[in-house]
Amino acid sequence: MSEKMKKIIAQNRKAYHEYFIEDTFETGIELSGTEVKSLRNGQVNLKDSYCQVKDGRLIAYGIHISPYEKGNIFNTLPTRERILLMHKREILKLFGLVGQKGYSLIPISLYFSGKWVKMELGLCKGKKLYDKRETEAKKTMARDAERYMADRRD
Repeated sequence: MSEKMKKIIAQNRKAYHEYFIEDTFETGIELSGTEVKSLRNGQVNLKDSYCQVKDGRLIAYGIHISPYEKGNIFNTLPTRERILLMHKREILKLFGLVGQKGYSLIPISLYFSGKWVKMELGLCKGKKLYDKRETEAKKTMARDAERYMADRRD
């Protein structure tokens, strides 16, 4: 991203633990005005969210955007379905890839790109329990090695 600033609103850290992320895509997201104000306050949770292609449209489920305190009648339901904005051919490509065994579309992060809210969408394959253990072991070994090197420098 060259000229526009990328300010991260929320990340789905659980996605990195639960899935192998094969590829990522940038999408727009259709929001109401009070939802954008809640996002500016950081009141969003991507933890159990996922996306599906339904009737030729890409739809996100399970994104929890808390209602804006000062929003009165304009507030919407916190976990409503939200339409993601992509070109038709990109949606059809994703539909073909998701049709393969074991692939899912998982929201990885929400961020502001200039004045627009964008979502980073991951094409993911689920990890088995032993894959999760292996990833955790590698992280622990790297952390221990870093501590050891820091102690040696002192």
